[in-house]
Amino acid sequence: MNAQKGFTLIELMIVIAIIGILAAIAIPAYQNYVAKSQAAEAFTLADGLKTTIATNLQTGSCFSGGATAATASDAITGKYGTATIGGTAPNCTITYQFIDTTGVSSKLKNTKITMDVSENGILYKNSTAANTTTPSDLLPQSFVVKP
Repeated sequence: MNAQKGFTLIELMIVIAIIGILAAIAIPAYQNYVAKSQAAEAFTLADGLKTTIATNLQTGSCFSGGATAATASDAITGKYGTATIGGTAPNCTITYQFIDTTGVSSKLKNTKITMDVSENGILYKNSTAANTTTPSDLLPQSFVVKP
């Protein structure tokens, strides 16, 4: 009698079960990783607007040319959303609004991050809770309300 070669059905089912368990753990972790990396864009674009705010404050306004509302030069559009200057001098803010489009994590779609810009250029979390709707677990741990 010839010895059978190959895998049994039970062995194949065990392998499929192990792959399923690994996928159940890895996929949500990866989605969280992607959302955190997309949220980082907000801080990158905000850094670009800090220089604009410093220049604008020389005219006594948060906005370019002493305007009372944000102009085109007071906003930067990125891949996942738009950062816009706001506030009233000297308490300027930067609000990053995530857009609802393909490629943006479902955890971030239509959420926003509002940052207070300190006089030395440090970005702090706006103290009004409604101004930041992005889940806090996706934001850097160093992003806190100004002490």
